[in-house]
Amino acid sequence: MKTMLYSTKIWLLIMVIFLSSSHLQAKTTNLISFQKGQQTHQRLDCQSAKIPDSLGVQLNHFKKWPKGKSPKEIGTRIVNRYLSSPHSHWGKYSKAANRITYPDVCTWLGALRFSKALGNKDLSTQLEERFLPLFVEESHLLPKPNHVDNNVFGAVPLELFLQGKGNPYLKLGLYYADTQWEVPSDVTPAQKDYAEKGYSWQTRIWIDDMFMITAVQAQAYRATGDLKYIDRAAKEMVLYLDEIQLENGLFHHSPDAPFAWGRGNGWMAAGMAELLKILPENNPHRERILQGYLLMMDTLLLYQAEDGMWRQLIDDKDSWKETSATAMFTYALIAGVKHGWLNDKNYGLAARSGWLALTNYFNEEDNLTEVCEGTNVGDNRTHYMNRSRVVGDLHGQAPFLWCAAELLDNTNLK
Repeated sequence: MKTMLYSTKIWLLIMVIFLSSSHLQAKTTNLISFQKGQQTHQRLDCQSAKIPDSLGVQLNHFKKWPKGKSPKEIGTRIVNRYLSSPHSHWGKYSKAANRITYPDVCTWLGALRFSKALGNKDLSTQLEERFLPLFVEESHLLPKPNHVDNNVFGAVPLELFLQGKGNPYLKLGLYYADTQWEVPSDVTPAQKDYAEKGYSWQTRIWIDDMFMITAVQAQAYRATGDLKYIDRAAKEMVLYLDEIQLENGLFHHSPDAPFAWGRGNGWMAAGMAELLKILPENNPHRERILQGYLLMMDTLLLYQAEDGMWRQLIDDKDSWKETSATAMFTYALIAGVKHGWLNDKNYGLAARSGWLALTNYFNEEDNLTEVCEGTNVGDNRTHYMNRSRVVGDLHGQAPFLWCAAELLDNTNLK
């Protein structure tokens, strides 16, 4: 019955739109050095003051790419690969999609931003045409607004609206942003408690959430200018920082999963960068989020391998090198340098190394290799070490595309 109500509500919304316009506080952990002996954790000349004009940032490390490794070339290949593929089943193509899942959302969003940064209207048109069936014959693929992994879908129609595609996209996107804070009648006591404190009822303190929630709320703010969206996203981010950020800046997957899983930390790094790009300077949570971001970026530099990669378990030297985490960290570093939160000398070099390392894992079929499969929380090291390594999974394609878009984008996204 609940499923029918959700489906009916979404169907009615789509018809209206279409017809209207054609847990615990983490304890101290010691930094595990990849070298012999102890390695001192030091600040690396972070810049906490945003540079108001991007032209004032010396982006020396984001120029003169080797042949075949430029953001334009790589990004175009990823977008075309995405457009030539059906909707995925949680990032993979072994099964038919039963709804639009977050790996598709993240790739779609990156593709739209890449196309805009490139000024390629043909790609933008194709990406919109991929969406149009969701208003009618593919409306059954719209996710129910009942989980962070589903509500992030709203970021895509909001991006289409931001790129001038019309009000139906705005209405659909805001539906997902708003229902993230509209409490259903059947929530759990814990969900109700979070809502009463001003947080999303979908809060669960998994690091993945800090991209899923942040992305759709930030997009809603970009689209409307309504401060409620950015204010609640910032408040939510601080909750997660207080709950699961370690003293060295990394994060546990959840309070019950005390492991610095690579992609999980990547979601947090990307989420903080996404938020800081548009968070007003006078927001009371900005400084707390910026400091959490800077601390994490410092530690990431200490754990970056010589070839530019990061690992499946960031602080475990025996862990395998993993591409989706590397792409997300690279994206967060690129954004930090371009917006003036980080200096180019140290962090720009790290970002460049990450980008070039990723290109070595990009095969002739335009697929990124060594991507960790979808991963729930685990209470033991083996759970993370033994995850399957997949090829072409959108968990990896998406953040690699974000990097390309961010490297090319010279506009202010506010």
